[in-house]
Amino acid sequence: MKNTLRSWTLGCAAAALAAGAVAADTAWPSKPLRLVVAFPAGAPGDIISRVIQPQLQQALGKPVIVDNKPGAGGNIGMQEVLRSTDRHTVLVGPDTMLTINPHLYKKLSFKPLEDFIPVTQLASFSQELVCNPSVGVKNLYELLASARKAPMSYASGGPGVPGHMAMEMLLARTGVPIQHVPYRGPSPAMQDVLGGSVPCGFLASPVVGPMIKEGTLVPIAVSGSHRLASQPSVPTIAESGAPGYVAEFAEMMAMPRGTPAAIVHRLQAEIAKAMSSPAVQERLATLDLEPLANSPEDAAKRIQQGNQRWGEVARRLKLQLD
Repeated sequence: MKNTLRSWTLGCAAAALAAGAVAADTAWPSKPLRLVVAFPAGAPGDIISRVIQPQLQQALGKPVIVDNKPGAGGNIGMQEVLRSTDRHTVLVGPDTMLTINPHLYKKLSFKPLEDFIPVTQLASFSQELVCNPSVGVKNLYELLASARKAPMSYASGGPGVPGHMAMEMLLARTGVPIQHVPYRGPSPAMQDVLGGSVPCGFLASPVVGPMIKEGTLVPIAVSGSHRLASQPSVPTIAESGAPGYVAEFAEMMAMPRGTPAAIVHRLQAEIAKAMSSPAVQERLATLDLEPLANSPEDAAKRIQQGNQRWGEVARRLKLQLD
């Protein structure tokens, strides 16, 4: 795995160095750009794609189409993008598709870490542990105490997605058994937590934030290293009795390996411009999405680090999904 990661990072660096030598394809884009979001509508990557869609269309001079292809922790969307060879199809979704999926799915027909090259990490976000008000808990201590007394379950946006991994990492620390109930995305999972079918959920903070403000979901804790600007009274998990706990994630864009570096860098540059727009920044801030829009090289470095970190977690917890 270390050799694979090293080769992958070197490949990304080589692509960057070659960018100046590769003549920009002045005909690109020559047709509509298709953003294949590997999660359902309402997921963070879907939200970001639709927020920057107008700016990208104007900058590229071609329509930008957002196409949701959810399922299997992003694997279905990845397969969809790899089937395309038109250089106008882009993968969008959490970086867990490259950092976690290679460790959980051993029988894939493709290699996520080797078959994709990152364009950029769009924005970072945390997961938020929430419960239906009927559960009657207000903090992590009460939730774990309740789970010790009677069987409890939690919903996530699917197997191997950020919420699943963040919760399993927490449960491994506490030794408390809480049953995982996976869904096809964070929005349908949230709906069942709202309805009481599942008592709690570990879901993307941009998805559950509006429900917390309405009072229909009770916030327990956030997974990141700091509290959310929109919810300053909600503690981190580290503050709630698990010192050192941090689980942060990022939405990303990626293209198939072999895409000319000039195209990758052109797209990243236009995305960075779009995300620097005050209107876009304001919209993302309301959803606790922290803009990154980093370079392909920086994105590759961060993803490599995430792959190593989450690989250790998957091995320690003996998590495998096929």
